[in-house]
Amino acid sequence: MQSIKPRERFEGEFTLPGDKSVTHRAVMLNSGANGEATITNALMGEDCVSTCRCMRALGADIQTDGTTLHVKGTPRFRRGTELNCGNSGTTIRLLTGFAAGKGIDAKLYGDESLSSRPMKRVAEPLSLLGADIRTTDGHAPVFVYPKALQGAKVELKIASAQVKSAVLLAGISADGETTVSEPVKSRDHTERMLAAMGADIRVNGNAVTVQRSELKAVDVCVPSDISSAAYFMALGALKGKTLCKNVGINPTRTGILTAFDRLGIKYGLLNRRVSGGEETADILVEKTDMRGICLTAEDIPSMIDELPLVALLCAFADGESRITGAKELRVKESDRIKTTAELINNLGGDCQELEDGFVVRGKTKLVGGDIDSYLDHRIAMTAAVGLLASQKGGNIKAPECCAISFPDFFDKLGLKLY
Repeated sequence: MQSIKPRERFEGEFTLPGDKSVTHRAVMLNSGANGEATITNALMGEDCVSTCRCMRALGADIQTDGTTLHVKGTPRFRRGTELNCGNSGTTIRLLTGFAAGKGIDAKLYGDESLSSRPMKRVAEPLSLLGADIRTTDGHAPVFVYPKALQGAKVELKIASAQVKSAVLLAGISADGETTVSEPVKSRDHTERMLAAMGADIRVNGNAVTVQRSELKAVDVCVPSDISSAAYFMALGALKGKTLCKNVGINPTRTGILTAFDRLGIKYGLLNRRVSGGEETADILVEKTDMRGICLTAEDIPSMIDELPLVALLCAFADGESRITGAKELRVKESDRIKTTAELINNLGGDCQELEDGFVVRGKTKLVGGDIDSYLDHRIAMTAAVGLLASQKGGNIKAPECCAISFPDFFDKLGLKLY
């Protein structure tokens, strides 16, 4: 259990870990590209370490020096390989498409949590390209068998950057043209990186088209992850003033800023610039009295990872908030609709579960209490914010799961784990 006492004020300037989504893709795509690349400010949390481990197992040469990676791709991937994806949904889903495109026969598996997450949603669209992918009752382990792929039109029913990326990674190795469309535009890191590496790719609204392409390795300076910065931004809004440096503000990832706008939170984007095709800025957030909000399905894809935190902020707001169209939360590392509602209620708030979201009745102040992380890093980090901003504090069960995406989270908060 991690004991956390409340703070009267929280302020400071923070340099945060590299973006997890960008790190995954920089490692995987450069492993399959011609040439060598250097990746700086890489996030070396457990999920991205899983991607490195899998790409090494396939034959890529990846050397690590702190948060700098040197990647040399391989023209010949090892076959018949068992790939341990750990707890990483991004790794197993993107790698399924990558392996199908490269004609790799492989078994992809992970821990108990990953094995409970749905994989048919990846296997079925890839099958439209002719891929031979077999799941275990719709879950991992997943088995990929070599088969020539043919371009196809793929329409996703649910916006998902992971599923879209899996199809695109298969599509760049297929004959003909592959177009993947989604009802709402999801995060586009894969499209940006493919374009930077010389892929034949076109984006038209919510549709992306690729053709067979040879990728050229490209150096990547990974921006700080807005999903990690969000916890410190939230503490600035609740308890003082925070400045988060060099944060990625890719338009498909800034849903948290949309939520801040509607909550009425005061913030500013300073020193805006572009690095490696990704927009970055320093984000300054100040203490604000918040109001209740409404979020619907079209808002969700750009803030899916931050929704537990957004719900917590709503619990500190004045008035009722309603978040819908977020059924995707049911199949994350935990059932995040259930675990978020439990978190808020255990802190003394009022959160009602909906099938696809929450109704949160804001109380402006929360007492505190004990929280079970359910080994979900987003729940653990949201709990830490809630306890620091509460009246009495409390405890978090299994806080070490934060290492999945943010290894030094508690250090940054000025707390010693355990």
